[in-house]
Parts: sequence; C-alpha cells; structure tokens
Amino acid sequence: MKRSNLIMCSALLCSALLCSAALAGSLPAHSRLQAALKAVVTEQNGGFGFNMWATIVDRDGVVQAVVFSGKDRGEQWPGSRAISAQKANTANAFSLPGFALSTANLYSAVQPGGSLFGLQFSNPVATETAYQGSSEAIGTAKDPLVGHKIGGVNVFGGGLPLYDSTGKLVGGIGVSGDSSCADHNIAWKLRHKLNLDNVPAGVSPTNDDNIVYDIMAKGSAGGWGHPACGGKEVQIAQELPKTNPIGAQQ
Repeated sequence: MKRSNLIMCSALLCSALLCSAALAGSLPAHSRLQAALKAVVTEQNGGFGFNMWATIVDRDGVVQAVVFSGKDRGEQWPGSRAISAQKANTANAFSLPGFALSTANLYSAVQPGGSLFGLQFSNPVATETAYQGSSEAIGTAKDPLVGHKIGGVNVFGGGLPLYDSTGKLVGGIGVSGDSSCADHNIAWKLRHKLNLDNVPAGVSPTNDDNIVYDIMAKGSAGGWGHPACGGKEVQIAQELPKTNPIGAQQ
C-alpha cells in the first residue's frame, strides 16, 4: 500500500475513533449512572419496588455502562441485565434526531396486524456478547458488555432514547427489573436526572415518548399503546410530563 493511502486510512481511523469518543463523552460514566439509579428506585414508581439494572448505549449501539441499584449483582433479577441492554439498543435503534420512540411505544405496533409486526425479530441479540466475561465484573465499570454491541429488540416499557442539552440524539438507556410499566417510569426519571431528555417529538398525547395507555378490547386506539400492569404505574406515568418534564435543565 502506498504511503499516501496509509496516511489517509490512518486519518480516517483516527476520525472515527474521535467521533466515537465524542459520543461517549456526552454520556454519563458508571459512577454517575449508578448514583442516579439508586436515587430513582427509592421514589414511588409503581410496581414491586425491586432493585434495577440500567444500561446505556451510544448512538452506534455500543454499550457504555451497565449498573445495578442493589448492594450486589444478586439483588436484581439476573436476566434483567441483558434485557436492560436490549431496551437501550432498541430505543436508540428506532429513534431519530427529530423523533423519539420508547420501547413502550412499540408494543402494539409489533403485534400481529400492527404496523411494525416482525420488528422484534429483526435485530437478534449477540448471545456470545451477552454472556461473556467474568461474573464478578458484571455491573461494575468493567462489565463485559462495555465496548460491545449487544443488539436485540425489546418492545415493552423501560427503554428510552437519549437527547443531550442541545437536542442531539446520543444513544439510548434501558432499565429492567420490575414490572414493565414501572421500568418505564424509572427510565423516564433516570433520563431526566441525567439531563438527557431534550426529546424533540413523539407519538404520545403530550408529543413525546411517554408510555401510552390506550389499549381497549379491540387493541390500541392510536397504534402505540402498552398494556397496564395493575398497580399505580399508570397514574405515575401520566404525571411524568409534569413531575419530570422533558427539556434541557437550567
């Protein structure tokens, strides 16, 4: 290969690395994410009040952080770690700079007859990535998922796209460990606490990516509905645009 081509390739590689680093730099580090999650799970969110997992991916779908709220990795459903990562991937993968979709918004659309039926099978989880590495590192700053793409599509509550204070779409966050309705409420509050909720538009009645509860006997009235979970989650979710309003915090 000619020297000029080598230089060009090297420059392109550096540019890509710098771009990736810039994206990651706008996302919270492990310690900040974990502190925020621990604070949010103590609030009234509906559900069972369980400890939670949270995962953040960047715009390329690369996992940046995985945390849990309990004292150790056994105080949350072990299976929810991978689910939280799937939710983060889904919210990022199916949101745009000018339009946000939460994982909760996708539930009705992927059911038989829905406008996005089959979407849940479109991006399979990288199982080798999901279960690699040392168990002792799970949920720490060195979680084996960090730096890798897990993929996966999850279509119940708990995944939200992330928009920084300038409105730039920078990735997604996924939360899992309780009822799917409580997962959504916790994810919304967590995103708000991290100041990554400058959402441009969405399918909910409040023009954002809040969970929609409009499923009746014949299905979702608007096509984006999510089932209710039976607790106080619905009431809490309906108040989220007021209690934790979207938009850059001052």
